[in-house]
Amino acid sequence: MEVKVLKQEKDSLLVELKGDTIGFANLLREELWENKDVDEAASIKEHPYMSEPKVYVKTKGASPKKVLLDTAKSLQNKVKELENEFKMNIKK
Repeated sequence: MEVKVLKQEKDSLLVELKGDTIGFANLLREELWENKDVDEAASIKEHPYMSEPKVYVKTKGASPKKVLLDTAKSLQNKVKELENEFKMNIKK
């Protein structure tokens, strides 16, 4: 996956997730809404076959870059927890 910044302002950021699916963008959007500094969050896919998914975040004054990085880290931790649960509970 490649992240391309399309628009960056003081309190907002629009990024394109090249090579990924809208599913991942939706997951990121849902996790962004869990952050108290987020005012708006959206996942965007203009055309099902011809466009890359995008994620938009607008903050309540916090750095949108930091909020996005914190959100990615939070998702990473949740996936690690899920992996550990699988290892403990699924028999070979």
